[in-house]
Amino acid sequence: MSVDSEQAQTHRCYRHPDRETLVSCSSCGRYICTSCMTPAAVGIRCPECAGGSASGGRRRMVSPGSRGAVVTMALIVANVLVFLAQLVQSGSAGAINNRIVADGGVDALTVADGEIYRLVTAAFIHAGIAHIAFNMFGLWILGAALENYLGSPRMLLIYASSVVWGSAGAILLSPDALTVGASGGVFGLMGALLVLSRHRGMEMMRSALGPVLLLNLVFTFAIPGISIGGHLGGLAGGAVAAAILGGFGRGHMAYGRLTPILGAAAVVLVIGGIIAGVGAAHLA
Repeated sequence: MSVDSEQAQTHRCYRHPDRETLVSCSSCGRYICTSCMTPAAVGIRCPECAGGSASGGRRRMVSPGSRGAVVTMALIVANVLVFLAQLVQSGSAGAINNRIVADGGVDALTVADGEIYRLVTAAFIHAGIAHIAFNMFGLWILGAALENYLGSPRMLLIYASSVVWGSAGAILLSPDALTVGASGGVFGLMGALLVLSRHRGMEMMRSALGPVLLLNLVFTFAIPGISIGGHLGGLAGGAVAAAILGGFGRGHMAYGRLTPILGAAAVVLVIGGIIAGVGAAHLA
C-alpha cells in the first residue's frame, strides 16, 4: 500500500469493523473503539491485552509511541505533585485559598504586571480533589490517545498551545477571576482529536468524541464557576495546533517525526497564545 493511501485510510475497530476510531491499543497497536477501551497504567489497551498481559506468547507491534504515553504521564505526575504540595500547604483537600494558588493562578492584573509565567503554571494547579480527578482522567484518556497517534513531541506542542490559549481565553472573558486548572489543556486535546477525526473523513457526531464535546460544552455554560473562556480558548488552541501538526498519523512514514517547519509553526502558535494572554491582560 502506498504512503498516500495509507494516510487516507480510515481506521476501524478490529473487533467492531463498523466503528471508526483514532485510538489504538498502547500495547499491541490495534485500533479500538470506545467500547473496547480499557484504561491501563499507561495508555489504553484492547480487551485481549488488558485481559492477558501476562501471556508470554502474545505478538506485540512495536512502533513509535506504542509502548506508552510518556508525556501524558509526566504531565499527570506534575499535576499530582503540585496538588500534593497544595494539600501540605493548606491542610485541606477543599481549600483553594493557599499560597500556591495565589502565586500560580492566572488573572489579568498579575499577567499585566509581568508575571507571564502564570499563563502556564495555572494549568498545574487545582481547586480540590474533584477538580484534579476530573481533569487528570480526561488528560489520561485523551492525552494517551493523541500521543499514541501523533507521537510525544507533537502531543506536547498541542497541549502547550491549548494551555496558553486557554489562559488567554480565561483572561479575556473573566479578567478579574483567579483561574486555575488543566481543563483548558484537556479541552484542547479534545479539540485536537475532533480535528484529526475530521481530517480522516470521520463523522464527529457518530464517534464518541462528538457527544463528549457537546456534553462538556453544556457543562461549561450551565455550571457556575467554570471558566468559559478557559475552556473555549483551550479548545481553539488545541484544534488549530492539531490542524498544523496532525497530518501524519501512525500509518504514515513520517509518524513520530516533527519536521522543523511544523515544529516552528506550532511554536509560533504557542507564542501567539502567550502574546494574546498578555494583550488581553492589558486590555482588561
